[in-house]
Amino acid sequence: MDRHFTTLLNELLGLFPCVALIGARQSGKTTTLQQLPGDWQVYDLEKISDYQLIARDPELFFRLNPERIALDEAQLLPPIFSALRVAIDAHRDQPGRFIITGSSSPELLSAISESLAGRVALIEVAPFSVAEAHAQPLSSLYSLIQSQTLRQNFLVLTTGKIHLQQQHSYWLQGGYPEPWLKTNARFHKLWMQNYVKTYLERDITRLFPNLSRDKYGLFLHMLAQLSGTLINYSDVARALGVSSPTVRDYFKIAHGTFIWRHIPPYEKNAQKRIIKHPKGYLRDSGLLHYFLHLHDLKDLLTHPMMGHSWEVMVIENLIRGLNALGVAFDYYHYRTSGGAKLDLILEGEFGVLPVEIKYTQNFSKRGLQNMNQFIEHYGCAYGLVISHHERVMLLDEKIIHIPFGCL
Repeated sequence: MDRHFTTLLNELLGLFPCVALIGARQSGKTTTLQQLPGDWQVYDLEKISDYQLIARDPELFFRLNPERIALDEAQLLPPIFSALRVAIDAHRDQPGRFIITGSSSPELLSAISESLAGRVALIEVAPFSVAEAHAQPLSSLYSLIQSQTLRQNFLVLTTGKIHLQQQHSYWLQGGYPEPWLKTNARFHKLWMQNYVKTYLERDITRLFPNLSRDKYGLFLHMLAQLSGTLINYSDVARALGVSSPTVRDYFKIAHGTFIWRHIPPYEKNAQKRIIKHPKGYLRDSGLLHYFLHLHDLKDLLTHPMMGHSWEVMVIENLIRGLNALGVAFDYYHYRTSGGAKLDLILEGEFGVLPVEIKYTQNFSKRGLQNMNQFIEHYGCAYGLVISHHERVMLLDEKIIHIPFGCL
């Protein structure tokens, strides 16, 4: 199944000596390496023979293999990064020589920042977006946002070929590739069960050997109830029976291992009192629904977390679409003590873009008022409302409605 970041990968290989693919386990990094052209040699550091071959003398390995080398799960062998820096600097002007992958951001990003800064480009490999899951091309929405021309050209957007039922199927199941290939409900449930167990017993135990696995496992289940809400660290600490600093560490670990996405508040040039609690969510809606024991659409649509689940699934798809183009941006949420709120603020080379997300097709006057005030205060070119309404249209002079199908 085609991945939208493939074009970006090829572009970066033409510019940088090394490209790093980072992301959650089972999101498609190894499969991407297996699809490289035949002159690439792929080494899996979870395979004992490959590990021993390179670990014996990393610098000699790179002298014998100076280009077209891909290393899967590179963070398992920390000495490899300094050796890789030496190999890159020996022929600094030659791009496209190495690809590394990693499932654990804390180790990999630290090694990259210390040894490979300026020599490597990063791509985050997430589970499937809704378009990838249904074999659709990357929407033109993201390139229009990037080029700052969406306001003038929004009418060219189409809702694609993903029907409403397919959108809901993706929402319920999430985007991890393997369950999509099997298309079996029983397999999906068992796969999620083993995924969580493997995450706890392999990644967390190896990366953080002194961490209480029982407490962190309970914390993972709590994340399902916290997904899409404001986070109060003290409340979570009391519920778990641990200290607030420990809970903050738990959230950093969950974000750093690509299970959770931390969304800070937007506080820049604020005239009103901003609520400074962060938000966050489990990145994959299928994982969220597994923890909530939601196994069919009827249960999901009647669950109290339904609105939060829909909101964060849309946010994650927006982020994945922009990441696939290599767009530089940050993301925030916005809420004031007076009750004004916006689900997502994107800020990047395209400016500041407020986004409001609705499951229903109805648009409240207050919601549009909040967005208009934000647009006026921050000088935004426009804002977006994303819902199930079928039409692309202007809701106000600077507020564009986009159907979820356009993602």
